[in-house]
This record gives sequence, structure tokens and C-alpha cells, in this order.
Amino acid sequence: MLKSKQIKLSLFYFISIGFILLNLWFVVKKDMLYLNALPLVAALVLAAVYSFDKIIYLIVFFSPLSLPLSELSSGFGFDMYLPTEPLIFGLLIVFFLKILQERKFDKRILLHPISLVIYLNLFWLLITSITSTMPLVSFKFLLMRIWFLAVLYFLTAKLFSQGKNMEKYVWLYVIPFMMVIFYATFRHLGYGLWDKQASHFVVMPFFNDHTSYGASLAFYLPFLLMFVFDKSQSKRWRTFATFAFFVVLMGFVLSYSRAAWLSLLAAIGVWGILLLKIRFKTIFITVVTVGTLFFAFQQQILMKLEQNSQESSAHLGTHISSMSNISTDASNLERINRWSCAVRMFQDKPVLGFGPGTYMFQYAPYQLTKERTIISTNAADGGNAHSEYLGPLSESGVLGLLTFLLIIGVVTYTAINTYTRTTDPRLKKIVLVALLGLITYYVHGFLNNFLDTDKLSVPFWGFTAMIVAIDIISREKTSTQENSLP
Repeated sequence: MLKSKQIKLSLFYFISIGFILLNLWFVVKKDMLYLNALPLVAALVLAAVYSFDKIIYLIVFFSPLSLPLSELSSGFGFDMYLPTEPLIFGLLIVFFLKILQERKFDKRILLHPISLVIYLNLFWLLITSITSTMPLVSFKFLLMRIWFLAVLYFLTAKLFSQGKNMEKYVWLYVIPFMMVIFYATFRHLGYGLWDKQASHFVVMPFFNDHTSYGASLAFYLPFLLMFVFDKSQSKRWRTFATFAFFVVLMGFVLSYSRAAWLSLLAAIGVWGILLLKIRFKTIFITVVTVGTLFFAFQQQILMKLEQNSQESSAHLGTHISSMSNISTDASNLERINRWSCAVRMFQDKPVLGFGPGTYMFQYAPYQLTKERTIISTNAADGGNAHSEYLGPLSESGVLGLLTFLLIIGVVTYTAINTYTRTTDPRLKKIVLVALLGLITYYVHGFLNNFLDTDKLSVPFWGFTAMIVAIDIISREKTSTQENSLP
């Protein structure tokens, strides 16, 4: 035994000294510093193999702080967010290798209804990637969607499977996010807090614009409000939660993201419906009636909206009223231009679309001169379809949109059923605020699309994983109680 320990210790020293000498040679002779990262890479690989949860926590923590590769170096022909996307991709590889070796994963997660509709969406993305007008772009998009789902949905759902770690997941994002909020607010002070135009760039380089920043903030406000009123926590912890809530709320207001503001109002509306226990039949009839009235009087509504010439402004009331201005507000008009292009692209390829991720490269010929604005561009650097719904419609056809809507529908249905069924007070509150956070993005998705970024994918798929985990726990608890009855 003693001899075995001595051999291991000698081997450790031999490898360590060898690495130091080799690294010195590369630094002095070749002026290469890359080898310095090898111990860190080895530590991450070991953590991924033996304790994947630590890597997930690192990904969540660094998501609000991650920087695009293009900001750090312009010598690469591709872009990614560092350090999160390499961590996600590496964990994806380890995940698949472990599945191949162990030939098992939690079937409750794999066969959950939400997982099944996700498979359906991925299958259709694969088909439309094969038929894509730009296959390389589409397969890159598909790979990115797969690695986000594998890590931020499947592995994260496994992390939550015992009903633990959910609050930790939220705080690991919120705490570094507060650093970004302080950074953006400090920069904003230099231009004046009420300078709406400054909100577009003060969040750079952590967020590429104020809309994705606002969408991320909206995700976490319901959770933070729950923490503020959580009497099971200590007074000191609730005080910190109150501080965090007002910091995030400050960032939310100063984001000047009208889409984010609207999405939070929608979440409050859904919370009111659940609180008042309004029946689904009543909600369905109301939605159908409002939709029918809109289509019946759409000409009159559009004429009224075109009369609104109020442009976005630093004044909050004016800025909110500009949301309905489709006559002069450049931001609103450009969205309509992008949406119109997406619809025309869909009309050209209604079944298979142009291919996942191709909209930004293909929409230019579909712009009409009369719909172009001062911020319109033909380049592939002007953003996407500005819609989480019209984007898939143009890129993957009608089934691309329907399968994505099916995910949203099944998640919402599962969350409401789970909220009604769950008796555990803590899990009941978590499933509610997770749903409200997702509602903010479901609504925001009508006006923007950010699910191809780590910053929005972490809460989107993470909150979905929470709902899945709590649904499984509550079903098993209900089943156990029923079986124990005489």
C-alpha cells in the first residue's frame, strides 16, 4: 500500500514538473501561452465527468457576463459567447459519451410530454436543415439548439429532479447580472438617466442591445418578488432579496424596452387569472371574441394606430404611448418591415422554409421600398426577424411555427396543471413564478427573438426544466398518496 502511494506521488511530481518545463519552452521559444489553459481545461473535463452540476452552475453564472468572441478578437471567421458556449458544447460532448457508456438517462424526463414536443420541433428543424438554402448555416443553428437543450433543459431538469437547486439556479444568474446592471447604470449616468438613446448601447458588450437586456430582466422579476415575500427565509436573506429586486427593477425601467414592459404586464395578467381561478373556457371565449373583433375591425384599428405619431422618448408616458405608433416611429416601422419580409418568405416557401437561421441572410430581396426605414439594411448584421414566431415561419415553414407553438402550449398547460395539483408550498410558488417568467418571454417573442443566445436560453430552458421537474415530483407524490389509501 505504501509503495503504491509513493509511486502515485512520484508520478504526480513527474507530470507536474514535466508540464512546467514544457510550458516554459512554449512560452520562451514559441511565444505561445495557450498551454497555460491546459490545467483549467483538465479540471473542467473532470468536473463535467464526475460532477456535471458544477459546470451548469458555471454556465449560469457567466451567462450575464459572457462576451462575444468578436469583441475579444476579430481574427476568427465565426462568433460565439465566451466562456459559456465552449462550456455548453464541452458538457454536451461529455453528456453524449456518458449516455453511450451507461446507456441510461432519467426516462421520466426523456419521455415527459414537454420533451416529446421538443423532439418533434428538433426533428422538423433537422428536415428543414437538410432542405435549407444555406445548409451550413442551418446545421450550425440546429447544433446550437441541441447543445442548449441538452445542457440547459435535459441536464438541468436532472439537476432539479429532487426538487432542489432551483433557487440556486436563479441566484447564480441574478448576482452577476446585478454587476451588469450597475455597470450599465453607471454608464447611463454619464449621459443622463433619462436619455433613452443611451439605453441602446450602455449595456454593451455584455448585451448587444437594450431589448435583450430588458427581456432578461423581465424573466427574473417574478422570482425575486417571490423571494422578497418568502417567510421561510431569514430576515437578512429577505433584505438582500429586496435589494436585488429593486436593483433589477431599476435596470428594467432604465432598459427603455417597451416590449419588456408589455411582457411584464401580460405576466401580471396571467397571475391575476390564476389567482382568481378563472376557468379555461371563459379565457378561451374571451380570446376568440377579442380576436374576432380585431379581424372584423382591423382597418379601423390600423387607421387609428397610424394617427399616432408619438415617437419613442425618454419620458416614460410618451415612450409607452409610442408602442402603438406605426406611422413614424422608426423602431416600430422596422419591425413591421422585418415581419412583412418574413411573411413574404413564408409565402414563397410555406412548407420547408428557407432553412433554420437563414432569415438574416435571405430577407433583403423581400423588402419593399415603401416599407424600408432609416435603419433598414441589406446586410446580415441588422438583426433577425424580430419575432420568435415569424422567424421560424419563414425559416422552417408552417410546421416550424406550429411545433414551436406546441412547445409553448404544452409548457403552459403543464405548468398550470402542476400549480393546481402541487401541495408543497415551496414548489407551488416556484412553478408559478417560473411560468410567469416564461410568459414574459412568450409575449416578448412577438416583438424580438433571442433564443439563439446563452443569456436568454439559460432562463428560458432552465425555467422550463423547473416546471418539468416539479410536474414529475407532484405526479409521483399524488400517485404514492393514492396507492397508500385503503
